[in-house]
Amino acid sequence: MTAVDRLLARDAAPTPRADARRNLERLVTAARAAVAEVGVAVTAQEIAQRAGVGKGTFYRRVPSLDALLTAVLEEVLDEGIAAADRALAQPDPWQGFTEFAAAYVGLRAESCGVNDALGGAGSGEVDRCISDLRDRLRELVGRAQRNGSMRGDTAWEDVAFALAGVGTADHTVGLRAAPDQWQRTLRIVLDGLSARR
Repeated sequence: MTAVDRLLARDAAPTPRADARRNLERLVTAARAAVAEVGVAVTAQEIAQRAGVGKGTFYRRVPSLDALLTAVLEEVLDEGIAAADRALAQPDPWQGFTEFAAAYVGLRAESCGVNDALGGAGSGEVDRCISDLRDRLRELVGRAQRNGSMRGDTAWEDVAFALAGVGTADHTVGLRAAPDQWQRTLRIVLDGLSARR
């Protein structure tokens, strides 16, 4: 379910007009971009400006900044779950895992930014999404290990932390990360996890 659909489902009002829905869609898009760029300091005003709407429109379309961010976080986590489901459908477990890993690293940065902006206070739905994603990651790692394509001496929890570490910093020891740094780092991590080196 998209963040827009989640917000509309939580609102007891009748289905909004097309222009109201477009404003809500713009707010969701702006919230995702703002959190990625600004992080925990994101405000309703910042999101409204990015969406090209007034603060009054913001509060007519969403009940609060937290409600908007929670819906966005749930949407991002659902995208991660969908990526895991596609990976599990792959006949080749290693290929499925590597495709998931790339999608997960990109979505993780976004979901962590939203979660930080919420102060870690999501919803029961957020907890369910995280649990579902965790279960799928465990299954992806297990599949790849059972078919011999992933090192068997690595716990699935270690894999979760290895993937989490791929996109954590934009600079280190005076160096600035290149735009594709996360992809290069991911290749190194995947090479380390592969049993087919």
